[in-house]
Amino acid sequence: MQEPAITPEIIAAHGLNPEEYARILEIIGREPTFTELGIFSAMWNEHCSYKSSKKWLRTLPTTGPQVICGPGENAGIVDIGDGQAVVFKMESHNHPSYIEPYQGAATGVGGILRDVFTMGARPIAAMNALSFGEVDHPKTRQLVHGVVEGIGGYGNCFGVPTVGGEVRFHAAYNGNCLVNAFAAGLVDTDSIFYSAASGVGLPVVYLGAKTGRDGVGGATMASAEFDDTIEEKRPTVQVGDPFTEKRLMEACLELMKTGAVVSIQDMGAAGLTCSAVEMGDKGGLGIQLTLDHVPQRETTMTAYEMMLSESQERMLMVLNPDKEAEARAVFEKWDLDFAIVGETIAEDRFLILHGNEVMADLPLSKLSSEAPEYDRPWVETDSAGEMDPVPGVDPIDGLKALLAAPNHAAKQWVYEQYDTMVMADTVRGPGLGAGIVRVHDTDKALAFTSDVTPRYVRANPVQGGRQAVAEAYRNLTAVGARPLATTDNLNFGNPEKPEIMGQFVGALTGIGEAVAALDMPIVSGNVSLYNETDGQAILPTPTIGAVGILAHHDEIIGGTARDGHVAVLVGETAGHLGQSALLYEVFNREDGDAPAVDLEAERRHGDFIRANRVWIDMCTDLSDGGLALAAFEMAEASGVGVSLDMDDTPTLFGEDQGRYLIACSFDKAEALMIAAGQAGVPILTVGKFGGDTVRFGGSAAPLEELAALYRGSFAEKLG
Repeated sequence: MQEPAITPEIIAAHGLNPEEYARILEIIGREPTFTELGIFSAMWNEHCSYKSSKKWLRTLPTTGPQVICGPGENAGIVDIGDGQAVVFKMESHNHPSYIEPYQGAATGVGGILRDVFTMGARPIAAMNALSFGEVDHPKTRQLVHGVVEGIGGYGNCFGVPTVGGEVRFHAAYNGNCLVNAFAAGLVDTDSIFYSAASGVGLPVVYLGAKTGRDGVGGATMASAEFDDTIEEKRPTVQVGDPFTEKRLMEACLELMKTGAVVSIQDMGAAGLTCSAVEMGDKGGLGIQLTLDHVPQRETTMTAYEMMLSESQERMLMVLNPDKEAEARAVFEKWDLDFAIVGETIAEDRFLILHGNEVMADLPLSKLSSEAPEYDRPWVETDSAGEMDPVPGVDPIDGLKALLAAPNHAAKQWVYEQYDTMVMADTVRGPGLGAGIVRVHDTDKALAFTSDVTPRYVRANPVQGGRQAVAEAYRNLTAVGARPLATTDNLNFGNPEKPEIMGQFVGALTGIGEAVAALDMPIVSGNVSLYNETDGQAILPTPTIGAVGILAHHDEIIGGTARDGHVAVLVGETAGHLGQSALLYEVFNREDGDAPAVDLEAERRHGDFIRANRVWIDMCTDLSDGGLALAAFEMAEASGVGVSLDMDDTPTLFGEDQGRYLIACSFDKAEALMIAAGQAGVPILTVGKFGGDTVRFGGSAAPLEELAALYRGSFAEKLG
């Protein structure tokens, strides 16, 4: 088949600017073929090359005694003792989910699961962080339903519990929702598999499902803004099959025990191209592929289509040739394709053959190492000026406004569509704080959370970045877990705009400071840029996924508040209302500065909570909605009322950081007070639990009435 001629229009359609195309001509010394142009486009787009973000990603702390493998592999790996490790990562599927919500979200889950089991780990937990437009926007309801059904449809069929996540709504996401998917798995430290190819003349094997035309150009699409041509991008969204993925995982884990696997890489963004180039580049080898041998589910596919297809449930492996028969038998047993499609070569070449023709012959290392890297101009985000005073509100009226808002109402309509208990190791599912999963056949447990407050990041990227990490740290601490490490999913607008790039730089500065201070290195992650529609950017949304460990499941802080329990507040309250939930939901205002994050205090308070867990029956951190919402959520989850001594708006609804609310008996509260005095940690009693009423000062309402509002608001508006 005759390939199209290379024109300036075709170059631009591939997301390459004139300077980048000139660089391609310089590297190969000639005009590229159409297939070669597609390969360069895939490898040099923002989604695969991180060309706008690499400079700043290098500044993040990524090492520590607990880290076995940091960024650069399919997922990060952290030691959890006893010869075991947790493997985890978070990735975005934003653009596909806006175009085709069900499949976009489903294949986001499928891709992140493959990242985990590619390394030899069996997935044990999933989370998702979702951002949608205004509740009454005409597209929001369709997106929410499609995305939630896609996540549930894939994750439930595959058989991994969803144990946490978050859902938010804001007008800034009207034209560009965010779907961030997290997965974690367990692996023995002597059974980890990496993607770097090694050995010359070894077979390169294609594994899994057949290749179709779905997802061709998906990575390039994900590296561009949206406009009124959005519907034309529908064919770039992949289609997933969770049952095939389940078989693929079982086949891969079985294969890994045979000694057949030299290296292995999942086919994600840019499909066959990216997986082959990454394996070769990491191993310092070339790769030759013969596309005639690629299993195809459609006829007359071109080399271009096969190299750029993002069909799901596929892997690429370098095989120990002595084990070919054994390896093939495993995949035939699981009714999956197993095809030798190429070999490793000593030369630095990416050689693509199809129909006895050379369709591409490129220096492989240049596809990765010579990808453009930009030091984009950036401007610091203007600091918030003087904030107008916030009027006082009746405390119960303020609480009701939060409970009625889908941002803060209970999300059971969402997570009840997910299987949260499959594998039977979930100790604590979604709904209140971090999720917890037992490490099977041990006494250990792992805790998982994902956090960010985008309105803070927009107002003050450095403090907002710090806060996202600090809140993740507190969520893990509040269930008794020691924070181990983090993964980041950095969602921003167009990096070519200096103010957007300034948000990115500021947020990474704050994240870097926080993960260093709290000993939670970044071990994996994803950058998603160009989240804009018609020039309107999303809120900067650097989601932090975090993992913590409990040495014994007896250490979990997982009780409830009971009649007569004291409400104890750890941390200092100044009443910060800038960028607060109350300001947004009650007054429709988004002004003021983000709250300051004192990282030394965060660490000291977290250490105090974990060291004194024996005195704590129930604990939550204070974030959105401050003390009022935290106290209500603890009371509602426990089925008892709560009475707080104060009724002023800043104290109840301020969002000062570094704070926890504890429920415990009077005797335990006394012990905590003594321990806090010795540790230099601010602490005071603020009320008590009991009865059937929520009372803040002189304002009160029945718990039952407030609980009905809290439990019913989300489904009423979106269900």
